Parts: sequence; structure tokens; C-alpha cells
Amino acid sequence: MYYNSIIEAIGNTPLVKLNSVNKGIKGTILVKVEYFNPGNSMKDRMALKMIEDAEKSGVLKPGGTIIEGTSGNTGMGLALVAIAKGYKCVFTLSDKQSQEKIDILRAMGAEVIVCPTNVAPDDPRSYYSVAKKMNAEIPNSFYPNQYDNTSNAQAHYETTGPEIWEQTEGKITHWAAGVGTGGSMCGTAKFLKEQNPDIVSVGIDSYGSVFKKFKETGIFDENEIYPYMTEGIGEDILPKNVDFDLIDTFVKVTDKDAAIMTRRLAREEGLFIGWSCGSAVYGALEYAKEHLNEDDTMVIILPDHGTRYLAKLYNDNWMKDHGFIEAREYDTAKDIIDRRNGSDKLHVVQHDLTVGESIKMLTKEGIDQIPVVKGNNFIGSISTSRLLEQLIDDPAIKSYSVEEIMDSPMPFVAMDNTLDVLSSMINKDNKAILVRDNAHKVHIITHHDILQAMSS
Repeated sequence: MYYNSIIEAIGNTPLVKLNSVNKGIKGTILVKVEYFNPGNSMKDRMALKMIEDAEKSGVLKPGGTIIEGTSGNTGMGLALVAIAKGYKCVFTLSDKQSQEKIDILRAMGAEVIVCPTNVAPDDPRSYYSVAKKMNAEIPNSFYPNQYDNTSNAQAHYETTGPEIWEQTEGKITHWAAGVGTGGSMCGTAKFLKEQNPDIVSVGIDSYGSVFKKFKETGIFDENEIYPYMTEGIGEDILPKNVDFDLIDTFVKVTDKDAAIMTRRLAREEGLFIGWSCGSAVYGALEYAKEHLNEDDTMVIILPDHGTRYLAKLYNDNWMKDHGFIEAREYDTAKDIIDRRNGSDKLHVVQHDLTVGESIKMLTKEGIDQIPVVKGNNFIGSISTSRLLEQLIDDPAIKSYSVEEIMDSPMPFVAMDNTLDVLSSMINKDNKAILVRDNAHKVHIITHHDILQAMSS
């Protein structure tokens, strides 16, 4: 037996039982190892489905160009399908994606355009917007749009769900997956719940993503959005493939916990997998500790392979530089906040306050930098040093609103980030950083706070 092309090898990936990282947790924990797909990720499934459906509808014609915004793995799947079917590919990626992903896509013959991460989804520089613009400009091109293309979830409804049901002989009680585009989580959950409505689906989210709060409150809270490093999980938008009715609960996972679990899975289970795989397992096991019984069976999907992350997660120096493994013991942002014993007050400037009035406020409070807010949203920042430069150039700006002259917003960071990581984020562009505690109160951390913590 042989396959007529590489895309016929997609699917039918194995289930593997965890034996080490889940010690002390009741029930059977199985992982669906998707790096056995030819493109080394689960995205091969929906890449093939999206292209086949586009061909059937006539949207994609012979010799066309596939244009997609991707975190890398969808691009790889689309590239494989394009090679087998004779299409060209152009992919846009955010600059937080690993160099390995970019190099692999280029090796597969795709054109790759790298776009900034820290911009709004509708910003013309975002990888979403750039892909849409190119689709409008390039004749005979197709923009799959994995976020809103329902063929994404349908691929998993038709393949991943049935495979898991058959492999567990219908004994699965819990289904867990990271939620990004929502296709794998929701397509699989839909099939499984049709077989057994009592199956619980656990969505894994990242800090800096909107999903968990939206599920729990129905509110799309822009204050939940801030930069994070884990690739392929969480979003600052609500993709159409995310059906919140199919997700029973969410668990959030930090970059650090995900990174450490990823390395543990390689070392203890022999599973050389990617970063979001560590997120999925860590979050699923946190849920399992409290909710699984001895006769339960949980299946967790592992989306991709570790080769995408050699220069990051599997590089000790990179891990130390980001505070994920310690070269020495450092305090965290939480330690700094805790030492204040609730006595700190975050001063902010409203966007429509004049520059002159804001200078008086900075002087009165004895502070050097301050966030700019519009309602409850943090939209910018000002600092005394930058204001001085601007006033020297143009004294008339004193009558301007702060919004007209403000700098970029201070970045939000997770509470578990260590001092060495916090220090690296404060520079000429970021005068300070913000952190949101478990009660959703926002705190500011300055260079002075970090120096004081390191010298104590």
C-alpha cells in the first residue's frame, strides 16, 4: 500500500497514556499526539478541509494563491496541500512566532511576511489585516481565514472526534484542548457530545487572552488583553469557530507553567512537543486534580512538534533569560505587589486632560511616569522626561490633550514574571510596566521598584 501524495497521510494519529507528569491524579489521562501528521501538527486536518471545500465551491481555482495569517502550523498544513495540488502560498505571521516556523514555511516554498504582535487586530499592520489586504490585491487568491472559516471546526468534527471516540471505545469522559481559532476544541467537542452529552470539555486559555472571561461573563474585556509569549493559543478576538456553548469551562495557564510542562513532557514522557501542548496538559491536569475520578478518562490534544521551538523552549539560555528556569532565585511581580500590603495607589491620567494639567498632577504626586486611560482602557502613557523634550520643541503643547502627545501604553505582564524578565522589559520605550492581580486591580512597577527588590 502507498499514498498518492503526502496529504493522504493526514489523520489517524495515536493516543498515548501519560504515566509521569500526572502522578497523584485520579483517572486515565491520554494525549492525542498530532505531530504524527505529515506537517507535524493538527492544523494539517483543517488545512486540507478548507482547501477542498474552497475548490468545491469554486472560490479557489487552479493555479491560485493561498494567503493566510498563521502562527506557523496552519501555514505548514496549507503549504503541504498547496504542493500536492499546485497552488502558491503567501503567509503572514506575528513577530512572536519562532524563527523555526518561519524557516520551515520558506523551505516549503511559501512567501512569509512577518508583522508586529503588539497592535490591534484591525490595525493595518496586524497579520490579520495584511493577509486580508493582499487577498484583495492579488488576482485569483484565496484567504482561508482559519478563525472564521467553519471548515476548520468541521475538519475536526469529521476526523479528530470520531478517531478519539473509536480509540477510547466510547469511554472518554473529559476532552481538553487549547483554544486559539477554536476549530480543534469545538469541532471535536461537538462530535463527542453528540455521542455522549455528559462529556465535559475543558478549554485551555492563556493569560493575556479574552476567552475565559468572555465565557464566564459574556463580556469582551479589552483589559484582559496584553502581550504573552505562548504561541498558537488564546486570542484578542472572538473567532467564529469558537462556540462557547461547546466549552464547559476554561482554565488559564501562564507562559512559564506551559514552558516548564512542555520540557517535562519531553523528559518524562518522551513526547517532544510544542509550547501550547504544555499549556494544554498543565491546564487539563489542574482541572483533573479537582474533578476527575478513578473511572474517568480524559483526552488532551497535543497540537504540534518540538522542532518549532528549538531556539526557545529547548534552549536553556533562552529559558533562563525569560525567567522560566532560574539561573538564580528572583522575586516575582507578585512579590513586589505583596510587599506593598495594599497601600499602593495607581495614578492615571484621563485622555482628555491637558498636558499642562497633567504636568501639575505629576509634580504634585512626585511621579515620573503615568498611564493614560480612556474609560477603563489603558490607551497610552506619559513621562516627565518625554514631556520635557516635547515642551522644548513646542511650548504650545501645554494646551493639547494628553491623547494628542502620549506615548505607547505600558505593557501588561503576568504576576509570575521574575525580576530579570521585568527588568528586560523596562527601556526607553517602556518607562514602566503594569500587572493585574487576581482581584483585577492594576499595579505599576517601575525601574526603581525592581532595583529596590533586587537589592533587598
